[in-house]
Amino acid sequence: MAVVIASNLRKELSGDPLFDGVSFKVERRDRVALSGPNGAGKTTLLRALVGETSLQGGDLAFQKGVRIALHDQRPPLERKLTLRDYVLSGATDLVQLEVELRRLEQLMAAGDHDPATIRRYGEAQARLEHAGGYDWRERATAVLRGLGFRDEHLDPRASLARALGGDPDLLLLDEPTNHLDVESLEWLERELQSLDAGIMIVAHDRWFLEAVTNSVLELEAGRSTYFSGPWHEWRIEKAARLQAASKNADRIGRDIERLERFVARFRASTEKMARKAQVKLTQIERLEKERAKAKGEVDLLTRRGKQLGFEFLKPARSGRTVVEAEGLDLRIGDRQLLESSSFAIERGEHVALVGPNGSGKTTLLETILDKRAAQGGSVRLGHGVVPAYFSQQELELDLRGSVLQCVQRATGLQRPDAQKLLGRFLFSGWTEHEKPVAALSGGERRRLALALVVASGANFLVVDEPTNHLDLESREALEAALEAFPGTILLVSHDRALLDAVAERTLAVEDRRLNPYDGGWAEYVRRRDELRAPLRPAADLRPPKQKKPPAKIKQEPTELERIEAEIAAGERTVAELEDRLAKDWNDVELLAAHRRARDDLQALLQRWEKLFERVHG
Repeated sequence: MAVVIASNLRKELSGDPLFDGVSFKVERRDRVALSGPNGAGKTTLLRALVGETSLQGGDLAFQKGVRIALHDQRPPLERKLTLRDYVLSGATDLVQLEVELRRLEQLMAAGDHDPATIRRYGEAQARLEHAGGYDWRERATAVLRGLGFRDEHLDPRASLARALGGDPDLLLLDEPTNHLDVESLEWLERELQSLDAGIMIVAHDRWFLEAVTNSVLELEAGRSTYFSGPWHEWRIEKAARLQAASKNADRIGRDIERLERFVARFRASTEKMARKAQVKLTQIERLEKERAKAKGEVDLLTRRGKQLGFEFLKPARSGRTVVEAEGLDLRIGDRQLLESSSFAIERGEHVALVGPNGSGKTTLLETILDKRAAQGGSVRLGHGVVPAYFSQQELELDLRGSVLQCVQRATGLQRPDAQKLLGRFLFSGWTEHEKPVAALSGGERRRLALALVVASGANFLVVDEPTNHLDLESREALEAALEAFPGTILLVSHDRALLDAVAERTLAVEDRRLNPYDGGWAEYVRRRDELRAPLRPAADLRPPKQKKPPAKIKQEPTELERIEAEIAAGERTVAELEDRLAKDWNDVELLAAHRRARDDLQALLQRWEKLFERVHG
């Protein structure tokens, strides 16, 4: 059953259409990726669905009694509430439902057996059971734990927790992966996969979209396109549409050229041939209209928002060892972050630094760059190392003066070259160049900080969450630039696609130690999960001792062994595909094969677990 059906929606801004003719439906268990360039109206559409902004046309039809929850990028306003009370405030209807159930129970206990009363009681009880029964408040605790909350601070994640905790029928998520560490992201993926609701998601995390969504609604150039299928299949479909449209435009162009040659040859010929030439001119006019339409389709499919210009300067060659730490101890207050940790990064290595939020990743970066003192051990940069730091808080920005002055002071560029650099990062014109740095928005500061890193000429890039506020196209442009960078990179990011594409080695903060893993994100996860899996002693694999075990129990250990062999083969297949994906994330066919192999492996693991419990439970 559809929870919402949208027909020909139109939204105007200052009289101009933002989008028009947008139609779609979302059924329970649909997970729709809402795609499109920045400014296409994705956030506006989500807010229109909850009635926060008006539409200038079209119809919205909701399932009767539908409950809608929206999480977006606005910070929580209810600062006086505790974190748990704030999350529970998203489910006030469940509190009212409990009150209604108690009232109905009292009526029935007093002898009211009217069919309408009994029906209402059944409906209310079913609704509460769907939310988890009378223990539904405990879901708030589980959600907060899953999202990685460790204190009562009302940060943007609290809005996501409130949306998840209220048991909605339609869940609208605008950039839900922001501010989440990788473990919380993995929890959120599992939660959304299991949720009995329709979901619409705006996100720039390609790994997340591939894991969660099963359809795509694209907003672009004011119109919408709906695709039923997962993220990677939509990319294949869009590429096929582009290829077909390009071939059609080329074919029409060749037909026009052929007809123009005919006209040029016979226009001044005999009367009969001149008439034929005139007919061909009419055909050319018709084909020109078809070609314009075909070119418009190509332009629409290839249209992108303005992209950032990532072109790193060729760096000077550093010594072989870029950074080396021995016995490093890091603390913040009384909290130990790293203990007796040693590592080295060599010239040309691209290394990912991963770990939960609060585990000390940013603190380690600042210690490496001598912006913070260690509490024990040592860390040093090697000979000829020229570092450039891109921080989460844009600490490297000089807030004095204008954007142009900031770039000139940081890079030494002359005014024309500094202006060209700013243009590549979407600061164009006198107004943008003279804007005070202190007055920039969060996204503008990110772009300015990236511009300084690109122009630094550094041979050691220390990069902390570079993809925040970047759209998909800019993320992919940054990814390609970092992959091609000939110097050394130490990268912290929650963008797992970026980590997997750029990193060739991973340092993981685990139990206050830095543990090295070969490969990018996919290989790290595979090795991490292998090490986390409990080792089963051989005795545990034997069936319980019985004098005369049933024939079925006798045979099942053989079935277990067969499934275990299939699991081992499946793990090898997934690992091989992940190795290939690490070299080319944009291979959509490889992505599809990886998804199928991962799903097959998950099904085998579930079969093994059920069978193992039957034999040894």
